[in-house]
Amino acid sequence: MIPLTLTAGSQMCTQTRAAAIMANIQQADIDPAGVFKYVLIRVHSREEGDDSEVDIVRGYGWAEYHADIYEKVSEELEKDGVLDCECVGGGRIRHDAQDKKIHVYGYSMGYGRANHAVTTEKLKAKYPGYEFNFRRFPPRPLDAASLSSSAAGVNPITSADSLCCESPGNKCDFVCDCSDCSDEQNCGYAQRLFVCDFEDAGLCGWKDQSLSAAEYSWQRQQRGDTLSHSGPSSDYTTGTGTGWFMGVSAVKADSSRTAVLDSPEMRQSSPTCRLRLRYFLWDSGHTNLGPAPLWASVLHQDSGEAVVWRPEATSVRGWREETVFLGRIPTAFRIRLNSQRSAGQRGDVAVDQLEFLDCALPLPQECPATMLPCKNEGCVTQQQVCDGSDDCGDGTDEENCESEGYQLCDFDNGTCAWDLRSVSRLKWVRTSQENISTSDPLKGPGRDHSSNSAAGHFLYVTVPDGGLTNDWASFQSRLLDPTNTSHPCKMVMYTHQFGPRSGGLTVLVADKNIYPVWERGGALGDVWVKAEVEIVTSSPFQIVLMAAIRNFTYGGIAIDSIMLSPGCRVSSENYTLANFPKSPKDPCTEPDKMCDFKQDCPKAEDEAKCGDFSYTDGSSGWTDSSIGSQGWKLHENSTSKEEYLYVVQAPGQQLTEAQTRTPLLGPSGPVCSLSFDFALTGNPDHIGELSVRVIDSVLGLQPKLWEFSGKTGAEEGAWRSVNLTIGARKHRFQLAFEARARKLCPCAKIKVQNVGFVNCYAEYLPSAPTGLSCNFEDGLCGWYQDQSDNFDWRVASGTDHTIGGGKSLVVDMWNPSLRGMFGRLVSFPQSPGPSGYCLTFFYKLYGPNTGTLNVKLSDGTGYEIILWTRSGAHGNMWHEGHCPVPHQLTSFQLMFEAVRSGFDGQVAIDDVTFVERSCSAPRACSFEGHRCGYTSSGRIQWLHRSGGNTTRPGPKTDHTLETQLGFYMMANTGADVLPSGSTTVLTSPVRQGTTKTECVHFWYHMGGENPGSLTVYMKPVTGHRVKIFSDTLDQGDVWRHGNGNITSNLVDWQLEFEVVGAGGGDTHVAVDDVSFSAHACQHQGSRCNLERGMCSWSNTQNTELDKLDWELTSWETEKHYSVPAEDHSLGTEKGHFLFFPSTNRTTDNQNAQLLSPHLPSTKGTCMKFWAHIPSSSDSLLRVWRLSKGFHQLMEVREVMGLWRRFQVDITSAEEYQIVLEGIKGTSGLVALDDIEYTVGINCANQVTDPQTSAKRDNVGGIVASAIVVVLLIATLVALLFYYLRTRQMMEPKTSSLSSPSSADVGFANTTYEPEPVDRMMVPPAQNHPMAAGFNNITFSDDIREVEVA
Repeated sequence: MIPLTLTAGSQMCTQTRAAAIMANIQQADIDPAGVFKYVLIRVHSREEGDDSEVDIVRGYGWAEYHADIYEKVSEELEKDGVLDCECVGGGRIRHDAQDKKIHVYGYSMGYGRANHAVTTEKLKAKYPGYEFNFRRFPPRPLDAASLSSSAAGVNPITSADSLCCESPGNKCDFVCDCSDCSDEQNCGYAQRLFVCDFEDAGLCGWKDQSLSAAEYSWQRQQRGDTLSHSGPSSDYTTGTGTGWFMGVSAVKADSSRTAVLDSPEMRQSSPTCRLRLRYFLWDSGHTNLGPAPLWASVLHQDSGEAVVWRPEATSVRGWREETVFLGRIPTAFRIRLNSQRSAGQRGDVAVDQLEFLDCALPLPQECPATMLPCKNEGCVTQQQVCDGSDDCGDGTDEENCESEGYQLCDFDNGTCAWDLRSVSRLKWVRTSQENISTSDPLKGPGRDHSSNSAAGHFLYVTVPDGGLTNDWASFQSRLLDPTNTSHPCKMVMYTHQFGPRSGGLTVLVADKNIYPVWERGGALGDVWVKAEVEIVTSSPFQIVLMAAIRNFTYGGIAIDSIMLSPGCRVSSENYTLANFPKSPKDPCTEPDKMCDFKQDCPKAEDEAKCGDFSYTDGSSGWTDSSIGSQGWKLHENSTSKEEYLYVVQAPGQQLTEAQTRTPLLGPSGPVCSLSFDFALTGNPDHIGELSVRVIDSVLGLQPKLWEFSGKTGAEEGAWRSVNLTIGARKHRFQLAFEARARKLCPCAKIKVQNVGFVNCYAEYLPSAPTGLSCNFEDGLCGWYQDQSDNFDWRVASGTDHTIGGGKSLVVDMWNPSLRGMFGRLVSFPQSPGPSGYCLTFFYKLYGPNTGTLNVKLSDGTGYEIILWTRSGAHGNMWHEGHCPVPHQLTSFQLMFEAVRSGFDGQVAIDDVTFVERSCSAPRACSFEGHRCGYTSSGRIQWLHRSGGNTTRPGPKTDHTLETQLGFYMMANTGADVLPSGSTTVLTSPVRQGTTKTECVHFWYHMGGENPGSLTVYMKPVTGHRVKIFSDTLDQGDVWRHGNGNITSNLVDWQLEFEVVGAGGGDTHVAVDDVSFSAHACQHQGSRCNLERGMCSWSNTQNTELDKLDWELTSWETEKHYSVPAEDHSLGTEKGHFLFFPSTNRTTDNQNAQLLSPHLPSTKGTCMKFWAHIPSSSDSLLRVWRLSKGFHQLMEVREVMGLWRRFQVDITSAEEYQIVLEGIKGTSGLVALDDIEYTVGINCANQVTDPQTSAKRDNVGGIVASAIVVVLLIATLVALLFYYLRTRQMMEPKTSSLSSPSSADVGFANTTYEPEPVDRMMVPPAQNHPMAAGFNNITFSDDIREVEVA
């Protein structure tokens, strides 16, 4: 906040900079005269602690749209970053300067109606002496009470305003009659935005009305803290586990059950009314979604129920967007969301983010001469007059049409002389939805157009019950007189082309010949679409309507509300048979090979009309599929050979974008791209918007691939070029251009030309010089983005592993726009080789709630298996991952998969190498999926098992995941299996000796009475083994941490876990999470400065104890979170510390627990640490003793200064753990450094317990050194000579790794691989989303384990 001191005479006051600026903003600024649009803008302060605001009025005649004014004004006010603007509504102003009158009225389509009373008060201050008149809402009739109040001296208009705002007749009519829009609260939407996101427990008034609610119903749900095996991975609105949505309950019944969700009652809707929603359909239990897992219907007040929306019943684990076209409903109604299933999991059918668009009837305004005034004082265009649709909302636009010569047929009372006879065996029939079906939502159009009800009639054609014998049907008008250009025959009709059975609709004229004059291909959705056809012919003629029907499971074509203009006059002449056109040629190949980017027919006929302009007829492959007032048209100039697509005015009544589509294309290959030129040209500053979208034949409408807004230039030649990646598409798909012009006129144009498909054939694979080995500095090499997932990996610059400032691939789980479950990077198909492979890469998993990184293998059939996985907090540093790829007999693909099981973190990969050889000894092993090369010997075999089988002795959960799904190695030590004194040994692969002392970390579990002994040895390949750890006690049902020092002095060695039986019953010894760090073990109780990882401290993976993780970082490497500028240990920006942030990505009061190892009972142990909690943070830190329950020792809420030291004495009569727990607030963070506990020594430095030696035997290094000292001296000279001789040869081998697709080609990482640093840590995983668990991290012979901060 920047305080400004202002002086006025002798008085002084202090105010913020924002408040000072707002005090000088002109509160009203409008044109000096005329009729123009205006907006009411609320200006806020952005400064902390300053909640001042002011409303301002701006109105100008130059603005084509209300948004033009708001965007220009807000840009100017917000440029300094001090103010924030919000448009709270709009309208119109008539300013008569000569008579000094101002009239405020109307509304904005985009921003809604402004509070005209507020606007008027602002204008009164600017124009004193003016006469003002404003209209708050559509006029309502005054009742007797209003009239009597006028007689009593009360202003009847003011009283009526108040009564009108609160009256039931104004409730839920999509118009804000009250200034605070309270009349539109809980109407199925929430007030001014007309949106329901279910974040409020009131559900916007929606209620579950399921008849069998105990078996199947709708519920308000959220994903919660952990990833479920059913339902969405997040809500749609917030994109997190804390957001809410409406989902179904689980169901398991012998017959179908229907869950019903009803909206509150709404008044009436306009013909343009539509509901945009996000829906989720996933068959997680593989029980089959069924034919009708989700549909929407409208419950009319007086005419029953009508189906209005039926999405494709395909299973996709992600949110999808769809529009429900409600249309004109003249009475009160409710919307009903239905789901019908007999078996299914919780949340597998869900909806979220409901938005009602353009549902209000025309609001009162002064109509220009070009528009028709309605009785309710609204206005409609002349094109909407006598078009068979009640656009006014009171029938004004459809009055007197019959007397003026218009002929309307709504088929409710017959066919109106339309002749349904046809030479085809497939016939049109006059019917209604009630006649077709009221129980099967997939049959019929669901409703007619004229009454929007199931009882209304229409003409319909579909596949008959006996099967399809002809694939076309036609009907025709009576014979009509010739027409001319001044008096054409104009036909308006409404068509419903729904489902895969809809092949298309054509209007033909039959005079002397039969020829098409209008056509609309394919399916357009669950909507009645307005169409106009104008016919000019010098001969008597008939209008012929022909439908093409495909032999699929559902759908059909319906026609209703045909209106013929006065120019369509019935002829008295005799009909003469017209000449039939030639039949079209049969397709040259099967349908699935048409437009598949491969020429299968002579002269490439199968690819000639697919939308690629490089073919002679390629441009004709684009078909206009617009249903609104703007459409696409093809311009062709035979002289100049110029052709392009451009946006024109269209007859549709929906307020949607213009859309043109290709036929079904593909499938496509990974490098498929779309190239085109586009131009948005003209005089206005903003011409409009243009975008490209994919419509998948299985997944449906996909998010926009590309969009442009604004203008490319003033002149028509201002073209720009685009090359857009389409990528690999497994299913057939369509490409669509979508556009919306701000104003259609000769002064503004949107055009597209030179459309081409580049390298799109599914089997086309370019050569990648480095194969799958890639540092991502120049593209993705042999990898590509999966197009069937939910989000993409992005190329990030500045924080890579290769050079520090280069590029890596990243998924930001904290990105608020991210939705869905998976983001996949897929390799080009790889040919099988003679042996297995090793995939190595560097990865980062960073953040308190970061999600999961998987490596998967996919065979040619699409079957996927997990090869490697990591999740949870791994620190703000790069780790090297090694993934063995088994020998494959067929071609295969590899996949990096980011799983969005968390919402506050980052997943990154870099420096990928792929070599045709097996990976070497593992540096860290969790035993998930593989044994990591560990072998068993002795009396019995060690078992590789999980905790899922509880019938045998063993831990109930593993240590890695702390779930029954996780794996470990276990020896059954019961006397009947391993007799007393008998031995079994688990042996690691041979490890390469080094000059440094290493620390082996492992977790072990000993259960039952007399479980035997566990001893860990380091066994050199030559010489005697050395004991480094031992234990013999029953430890209870807990995993314990063990470690030991290993000094090999360049001698290769193995690790041995030896178990000796003790004659117990139902006993066991288990081992999990074996890892090696490149530094000596730290003594129990020594201070952990976090510069070498987390020492013996660990994040718990038990989601019943916590939901988040403590994370390791430093100020220097931190790019996202706000953290201390330096650590405590080093006092520099390079120093490391643990922290726990508070963000809005997870729920307040969630926690993260940091656990010590199990410590012995004590009469006094001192726990010390340094903490950082800024004053702005509302997070807190608690210290607990965990021993037969949690016992709080300390609570810290605020730390004065950067770091502060805390200590507490701990006493415990039994074994215990120390728990440092962070509690998340709404802001700020908690940080820890220099954590220390002194076992048996209290905070007064007094010895309280007898000091005993640790179980770890640290003489192993000394003994090993003695064994090999002679050998070391003898071989020193030879080793030095060998090193000098081979060093130059070895370097290129590590930098040029072979690939099966590109032998001996790779990239050099040698420069960026220092010796292993002493910060090795292997935190276990959290919230694993798959049934499969961890796999093993291994390292190869010539690429060492590296961690780089």
